[in-house]
Parts: sequence; structure tokens; C-alpha cells
Amino acid sequence: MNTILRKSVLGVAGLAFAGGVFAGPATAHATPSVESVPVAVAVAADKPDKAKLVPHGVQGAQSRIELSDEQVGNVKAIIAATKKAGMDERAAVVSIATALQESKLENLGHLGERNDHDSQGLFQQRPTSGWGTVEQITDPEYSTTAFLKALKQVDGWQDMPLTEAAQTVQVSAYPDHYAQWEQQAADLVAEHWNN
Repeated sequence: MNTILRKSVLGVAGLAFAGGVFAGPATAHATPSVESVPVAVAVAADKPDKAKLVPHGVQGAQSRIELSDEQVGNVKAIIAATKKAGMDERAAVVSIATALQESKLENLGHLGERNDHDSQGLFQQRPTSGWGTVEQITDPEYSTTAFLKALKQVDGWQDMPLTEAAQTVQVSAYPDHYAQWEQQAADLVAEHWNN
């Protein structure tokens, strides 16, 4: 029995030694698993800074809706147009919050009796107010670019509360309603900015 025990112990020691010899050099030359940590940190750093997305904090009670694939597609189109215009994440937040209020991110055509004058598209822009043709203002890229062009004309829009910046562009009968969408807009920008 003593011999069997000794052979077992030596067998285990031999396996440990052999495992160390074979695994040791391979592990010594392998890339340490610690290098995967900076990759995760780099991905997290690519997310927009939440403090920049909502620099003034949200104002008032916030609303939130579930989005369809079409609405998410419109979010992505607004973000793409914002980047193309050379504007930052905050501009995308203002744009998306505005479109949430105006159309719930649906690219609306003429609504007949329910239409507010001739307002159409994501931002409910009006051809008769010089926003463009019906075809243009119902194109998400065009309508976002038109909104952003007007936003750029607003002195100090970056330092204004969202609802004030949006209202200066939109001239709505309900100027305070944009504020309720700021958190959802910021969340959408954080989620889709780098997609």
C-alpha cells in the first residue's frame, strides 16, 4: 500500500511538473489576459459623456415611449446627419428631443384635418415657412440638417436649456414641451452615437 501511495504522489507531481514545463513556456510567451482590460476601457470611453449630453440636468417630469424599428432608424438618421454636419452629441440630443416632441420620431406626412397647417416630417417643418419641399422635409437627413442649420444660428444654444434651444428654432405654441424628452434623447444618443 505504501508503494501504491508513493506511485500516486509521484504521478501527481510528475503531471504538475509536466504541465508546468509544457504550459509554462507557452503561457510565458502568450499575451497576458490583462491586455483585454484596456480594450474594455477603450470601448467604455467611446460612449458619450452623460454630463455633456444633459449639461443642465433635465427639467420637469420626463416622458418616455417605446420605439419601433422605424423610430430607431430615425434616431440613427438624426445622429448620422448631426455627425455629417460636424456637430456634437449635445446637438443630437436637442434634435432627437425635438423630434420626439414633434412627431414621436415618426416621419409624418400630411395628416389631413389633424395637420398643423402644412407641417410634416420628423420635425414638423412647414414648406410654407421655408423649410424645404415636402419631399425634402420628409427626408430624415435633410430635415435634421435643416434643423441643425437653424440651431447653429441660435447664439449660445450649447449653453441653453434644451427646451429653450429647441423652441428658438421651432417657435412652437407649446415651448416647454421639449424638456420632457431630454432624458430619453440623451439615452438614445448614448446608445447609438458610436453604432
